[in-house]
Amino acid sequence: MARDYYGILGVSQNATQDEIKRAYRKLARQLHPDVNPNEEARFKEVTAAYEVLSNPEKRRIVDLGGDPLDSGGGGRAGGDPFAGFGLGDIMDAFFGASPGGGRGPRSRVQPGSDALIRLDMTLEECAAGTTRELTVDTAILCDRCHGAGTQNNSKPVQCDTCHGRGEVQSVQRSFLGQVVTSRPCPVCRGYGEVIPDPCQQCAGDGRTRSRRTISVNIPAGVAEGMRVRLAGQGEVGPGGGPAGDLYVEVEEHPHEIFERDGADLHCIVQIPMTTAALGATLPLKTLDGEEELQIDPGTQPGTQLVMTGRGMPKLRSTGRVDGRGDLHVHLEVVVPTKLDAAQASLLRDLAEMRGENEPSLSHNGKGGGGLFSRLRSSRGHR
Repeated sequence: MARDYYGILGVSQNATQDEIKRAYRKLARQLHPDVNPNEEARFKEVTAAYEVLSNPEKRRIVDLGGDPLDSGGGGRAGGDPFAGFGLGDIMDAFFGASPGGGRGPRSRVQPGSDALIRLDMTLEECAAGTTRELTVDTAILCDRCHGAGTQNNSKPVQCDTCHGRGEVQSVQRSFLGQVVTSRPCPVCRGYGEVIPDPCQQCAGDGRTRSRRTISVNIPAGVAEGMRVRLAGQGEVGPGGGPAGDLYVEVEEHPHEIFERDGADLHCIVQIPMTTAALGATLPLKTLDGEEELQIDPGTQPGTQLVMTGRGMPKLRSTGRVDGRGDLHVHLEVVVPTKLDAAQASLLRDLAEMRGENEPSLSHNGKGGGGLFSRLRSSRGHR
């Protein structure tokens, strides 16, 4: 059972430190062994009571129903080295505690969170860069209380439940002795103070939600999943804390002609077998406009033509564009599936003239690298 330290000194539980000190001095003069040798035990008891009640931490344990001098049955000498310490005291001994004990209240002003918005872009926009007006919905600083959370000129006041500590403690008995546990104050939520007259616009949070429009510049060369950071454009923190950042993430739409591979582009161009045999100059649409594609006579199926510098801008991590990739054109030779009588006759005459009536089998020599690898190489990148 916890000792009645207030009763030992003869003061009330609401006594101030000055009242406790006066009561102790009065009793100490009466019970000091030099004055009254028969009251030495009582003098020690009064002195212990004063040491407890003059210490804010120990007095708080007493007010919670505990006994800070309780050794848990082990005694102080020769027993548990942690006797008389609660779990909170043990943790503080190893890991340290803030001045005055405990972790202390947390600040009402907290940094804001980052925000993320996704932006749909075409391949052409990724290549050229663009400027977009974006509508974002984030927390902003309350324009009425400017983050203070109070109405008019009122001020926060100390929480009566935790007395400004931001946490409350409870004492339980265990095999360790008395275990003191702490948790955030349920009244002030760990802030150590409450707002008796909160701002009517933000309800004391110091921020409100608002929809606003911002302009963002997307550099040339961005790709799927890349993010552009806008510093300080994210969520304003509780209590008007500094805003986080806004990240704009690129979502690139698939293109109907080009397939992207980093800074390089790939496309497939189908040509008739006569064009492949005779050669030609064909128009080809690129990101820079229409270009001329030169088909050499005797072009084989799967041939890949490279147009240097006709790909995407190369965007470095610094945001600087350093050159461009290439455009890879993969040629597919289209063999007709239907021929009229005249066309079939012409092809037979051509085959006879070239001696192509009999099929010719190719040998799989070692220099060819193997049949499968040769077939794969001939198909190229699609």
